[in-house]
Amino acid sequence: MEIRKATNMTGAEILGVDVATGLDAEKAEAIRTALDEHGVIVLRNQNVTPEQQVEFTHLFGEPDINFNALRFGIDGSPEIYIISNINKDGKPIGTRRAGETWHTDMSYAREPAAATMLYAVEVPTLHGLPLGDTAFANAAAAWDALPTELREAVTGLRGIFDFRGRKRNSPVRAEDIAKYPPVEHPIVRSHPRTGRKSLYIVRDDCTSIVGKDAQESAALIEALADHIVKPEFIYQHKWQIGDIVVWDNCTVQHRAILDYELPHRRLMWRTTVKGDAPRL
Repeated sequence: MEIRKATNMTGAEILGVDVATGLDAEKAEAIRTALDEHGVIVLRNQNVTPEQQVEFTHLFGEPDINFNALRFGIDGSPEIYIISNINKDGKPIGTRRAGETWHTDMSYAREPAAATMLYAVEVPTLHGLPLGDTAFANAAAAWDALPTELREAVTGLRGIFDFRGRKRNSPVRAEDIAKYPPVEHPIVRSHPRTGRKSLYIVRDDCTSIVGKDAQESAALIEALADHIVKPEFIYQHKWQIGDIVVWDNCTVQHRAILDYELPHRRLMWRTTVKGDAPRL
């Protein structure tokens, strides 16, 4: 087993692991530690069934069932939510335009997702060039890079995160909106395993800052959100069929790059890991 950094700031590729055959305790702990350290891990050339993906997801915690899986799921594996532009019998089999703006998964929930996993079943290409990259921005590195004065100013502030804040491309049921009322989270949070601090603020999902008026809130949200996604903090993943990518939603934000259309097909299986309420 070998771990190679993807960039100096963000991401790592793990070689010498076959998820389908299972992992011993030493490899399992090394993989978890790599995710803690790098925020994103990549395992190439995997060939897993839905059941094996769910089993691998358990390495990082308890799998959650995303509300989208009720519509775009896999029979027998309710933990998997399909992200795809493919149609079957005239109907979409998955969410087409998922995650095209910078975000961290389920920040609108009282207990946001701890980690997210995507397995690449089909990857769109154009004359051999992979399309549909996913970009990751390291919010822990962004926190480290803030001026001391700004770090002191934002430590202890709390944001209002609202499920209704972001425009969504799939229909959202009234019961889903009711399930996720607006919630407060610290805009600087500590990693539950390592204690490392990260900026936890997302444009659209974070709609205001507690104790600040609308103008002050908007200015701070915009400034910090823009800071997180500076080029030096970003790793952009170019997908290959068989990739498993896992990311830590405390450490990184991400966005999908939607530079493809049918007949270029994309099919991803997504699982998420339950998390705890963010803490300073």
